Amino acid sequence: MIKPLILGLMLSTIVTHSVIASANSYFSSLSLSGSTGLTTDYRFRGLSQSRNDPSVHGALTLTHNSGWSVGIFAANVDFGSATSPNFEFSSFIGYNTELNWFEQLKPTLDLSFNRYSYPGWSDWAWNELSARLIFDTVFLSKDHLVTNLNYANGFAGNAWNLNLGYSVPFAETGFGLISNVGYSAIKNKGALIDANADRYIDWKVGLNYGFRAFEGLTAELSAVGTNLDTNTLTRSEKRTVSNGAIFSLTKAF
Repeated sequence: MIKPLILGLMLSTIVTHSVIASANSYFSSLSLSGSTGLTTDYRFRGLSQSRNDPSVHGALTLTHNSGWSVGIFAANVDFGSATSPNFEFSSFIGYNTELNWFEQLKPTLDLSFNRYSYPGWSDWAWNELSARLIFDTVFLSKDHLVTNLNYANGFAGNAWNLNLGYSVPFAETGFGLISNVGYSAIKNKGALIDANADRYIDWKVGLNYGFRAFEGLTAELSAVGTNLDTNTLTRSEKRTVSNGAIFSLTKAF
């Protein structure tokens, strides 16, 4: 009677230690990162989400070394109407992996499902599927080339967005160049501020600076714009899609 009891206790101890070891191994493979920042104008694909006013934003991402990740993003927004939301809370789940195409060409594939939501305004929420290819050290040392294809089916109907971005640091100065151009097409006219438009181009070019004395702190000054027709818009509406300068300060951790 005693021997089976002792054997049972030994097996129970072994299983318990195995479970604890597995749990410790799993959680040690997780990492948490995030950022918080302030921008003079929250632009999303060239369109102001804050009516050209300042916006505070924050983000958190939990990543597992298998390539899976989940994250959240929050920011104040302003769409110029009392019958529109003033807060955005978005989330995503994603997976990334390195593609060994060639010895000198190993881009990272990043796939994600994104949920853009506005608390209290459920009819404004929409989903998006995203696929990115990230290339490192393409033309110059430490540069990044990113191509991004996004698809959504919400209030604008079938909507596609294609982005191409490029960034490169200027040696060890702390300064860097950032640039991006995007093309968006939607099925339902009237979803954009230019009611006659069903497609447009947006762009961005600027400089950023990483403060050596404050790790993770980055300042950015950029010019942004779109090719949307503003002839029929009011002055305040024009400013939300026209060319403009934006300054932001972001702290990553």
